[in-house]
Amino acid sequence: MRRTALALLARKDHMGFTKTLIREGNGSKPARGQQVTVHCTGYGKNRDPKEKFWSTKDPGQEPFTFAVGLGQVIKGWDESVINMSIGEVARIHCSPDYAYGAGGFEAWGIMPNSELTFEIEVLSFK
Repeated sequence: MRRTALALLARKDHMGFTKTLIREGNGSKPARGQQVTVHCTGYGKNRDPKEKFWSTKDPGQEPFTFAVGLGQVIKGWDESVINMSIGEVARIHCSPDYAYGAGGFEAWGIMPNSELTFEIEVLSFK
């Protein structure tokens, strides 16, 4: 695995995300505003970095589609997925400000100011 530090996370006053490459993609990356479809599994429920709170691979779930770079998803997704290619799988670790921030996401067990990790696979874009 190759790790790319895209922002500092070592100190609490820094925001951002880190990307750890799990599998290379085909090199083709989406442009801002394109519809990107991904498989994703999110971890960090109840501040436990190993506890899953959601996955598109769970029974009854489907891949997730969004317009990249337009603020439809958390900042960590917008800024990481736009630099991923089709077939690429990466682990994205987000600081609270690049995740759900001070509000958290109670419905999924995401506490306020939680750091989250996502395993994302880019399936397609158009």
